[in-house]
Amino acid sequence: MDYDCITVERSGPTTTVTMNLPDRRNALGLRHLEELLDAFTVAAATDATGIVLAGAGPVFSAGHDLGEMAGQDEAGVRRMLDTCTALMAAMRGAPQVVLARVHGLATAAGCQLVANADLAVAGASAGFAVPGGKG
Repeated sequence: MDYDCITVERSGPTTTVTMNLPDRRNALGLRHLEELLDAFTVAAATDATGIVLAGAGPVFSAGHDLGEMAGQDEAGVRRMLDTCTALMAAMRGAPQVVLARVHGLATAAGCQLVANADLAVAGASAGFAVPGGKG
């Protein structure tokens, strides 16, 4: 799969998956979730000993892309949420240690990403908020 929303880099025994939509605050739209799911599935099948999840730009992740969700019918929203659920399961099921490297804000589904990692390292700028939107 070609990636538009993330970058993946292997350095020694570690694979780093970086959410790379800084202008969207790494919001999790369907394409972004599909790419993350693919990257974790591929990395889990390698001999890497660790997978790091990071975010480019000012925040780790603003959570689900509510703008994208607003334009979806029920089936579209379900597809996005089902893909998110599959991503969380893939993170938990990876045989490698999964580390979330958090800076800035992690909101709603961004917090879910952190919670599904085995370990989290939070910088001084990190903040966590649940729920997202105006919930």
